[in-house]
Amino acid sequence: MAGQALFQGATPLAVRMRPVSLDEVAGQRHLLRPGSPLVALADPQRQTTGSVSVILWGPPGTGKTTLAQAIARSSGRRFVELSAITAGVKDVREVMQEALTQRDLYGQSTILFMDEIHRFTKAQQDALLPGVENGWVVLIAATTENPSFSVISPLLSRSLLLTLEPLDDEDLGLLVDRAVADPRGFDGGVVLAADARAALIQMASGDARRALTALEAAAAMVAEPALGESGEITAEIVGQAVDRALLRYDRQGDEHYDVISAFIKSIRGSDVDAAIHYLARMIEAGEDPRFIARRLVISAAEDIGLADPQALQIAVAAADAVQFIGMPEGRIPLAEATAYLASTAKSNAAYLAIDRAIADVRKGGFGRVPSHLRDAHYAGAKKLGHGKGYRYPHDSDIGVVRQQYLPDPLVGRRYYEPTTHGNERDVSARLERIRKIIDGQS
Repeated sequence: MAGQALFQGATPLAVRMRPVSLDEVAGQRHLLRPGSPLVALADPQRQTTGSVSVILWGPPGTGKTTLAQAIARSSGRRFVELSAITAGVKDVREVMQEALTQRDLYGQSTILFMDEIHRFTKAQQDALLPGVENGWVVLIAATTENPSFSVISPLLSRSLLLTLEPLDDEDLGLLVDRAVADPRGFDGGVVLAADARAALIQMASGDARRALTALEAAAAMVAEPALGESGEITAEIVGQAVDRALLRYDRQGDEHYDVISAFIKSIRGSDVDAAIHYLARMIEAGEDPRFIARRLVISAAEDIGLADPQALQIAVAAADAVQFIGMPEGRIPLAEATAYLASTAKSNAAYLAIDRAIADVRKGGFGRVPSHLRDAHYAGAKKLGHGKGYRYPHDSDIGVVRQQYLPDPLVGRRYYEPTTHGNERDVSARLERIRKIIDGQS
């Protein structure tokens, strides 16, 4: 078959299909506008002028390595790649020395691509500073974790932070089609059915490397030497090739909303097993973990509230943890928060309270602030009677005094009605006593 050799011991498809220039890069349009820092870096006319180092922050498969290599090829700069997983301070210093030699002897600048810089220790990152500060190298660092937490401040201050976004479906489709037709890929030697193309795009979830790896695995399955020619790649073959079931989950479609709805309703209904199931579906489908974390925070405030004040703290902590450590480890705090929220006491009383108050305000039910509560700290305020008669609660032995707080039209209005669930049981009893004191009933 045409391109048969491409299936046998060749360089991985994702590597072969790497763009040779920025014009071939799919996605990241917000970083590749004319005159942008990356486009300027790729300009061969600027090789001898000062160029700013950059830190590329984004999910896997969004083109961090691709951008670095394309910039180096387009600009004519020397390209050196180090991985923080395997490189040490000695390797960094050797690269710096070689870069200095190349610049002084041959006038050629060097791009140092540092992959997974978040894995470097502080001492290892410190070793990069002289070369970056003195312009011996143009550093292009890549990270999947928030640089604010994982990159030392001196390096951050000397670099431009650029955020990469997951590729959209159009970009992924372009990459898949190019890989099928391009001589670097399968050179038209495979037939990709429409449902298989859609499956690859869906399964990739914004990750170009994942899409091309799955395509290569599927192509290998249909390229059986005994047949002498390629069969057609179908969605079923794609699913078999990547050894996982195709998830029917469109992040912009109905299934996206159905699954997140089921997730929240399972938490609200205290079914922890169902909630964990829907969490797993979203994670496996490539849902943005930050979106999941935001929904957990909302659920903690809306459905749990003061029945368990700890719930909101746990949800916010999970959101911070996901931002800090990224995926796949982020699944663990997400699962912890989900399990806690689903299994704890529930109350929507605070949620209902603010909605009732907003409804009154929108209907014009607010009235003037009582005079004794108005600001009395500016000249002339006391002449207007502002603050007159105000009772300071801390002067009371119990910290609560009889006093009107609501505007006249709303006196006696009740917005917050606590339940008897969890912590709110105690809140309810205490609030009843407080309201009686404020209203002068005791």
